Amino acid sequence: MSYNGIQWLPLTAGLTVLGLVLSYIAMRRNGVRPALRYFAVSLLPIAAYLTGATEMLWKVGAAIGQFGTGFVFSTTKWAGIGVTGLAIALFIAAGGRERRKASRQARKEARAARKAEDLDAPGPSLAPATRTGTEVTRAMTQPRTPVPAARETATKATKASRKAEPVDDDLKDIEDILRKRGI
Repeated sequence: MSYNGIQWLPLTAGLTVLGLVLSYIAMRRNGVRPALRYFAVSLLPIAAYLTGATEMLWKVGAAIGQFGTGFVFSTTKWAGIGVTGLAIALFIAAGGRERRKASRQARKEARAARKAEDLDAPGPSLAPATRTGTEVTRAMTQPRTPVPAARETATKATKASRKAEPVDDDLKDIEDILRKRGI
């Protein structure tokens, strides 16, 4: 069937009218917003006819159909498909190796920069670095003092007293609501 063997105006007009009816039904069921989308889509067939796009789409579809049917019994075309697949596989394999190589190199450079930073920048509370194997360790010049237990209880008491008395009346209302709900 050729492009000229079809009456395109009645076909596209019918599709547009069907779309308009469906958009009216969508408006009754779902509201205006979905109906506007359906209305916009229903105008596309008549717009394609008026701009001449239907002939172009017909020719594109026919060319794709002829191209596809040419593969059915042609061994040379199937060999071409196989070679194309092999080329794609080789291209992907080569690209992946380069990416891994580049990321490996970037990680090496970052590690070297961190090691150089650790060795070059001693802090005020750190002793000189000592190297054991591949790790860098630093001794602390001042020992840490333990926090007394009395200090912890004092902070808990102040936090409890803050919870007991809200600063603002609005906060008190909010706390009452939260207590009623068990939060």
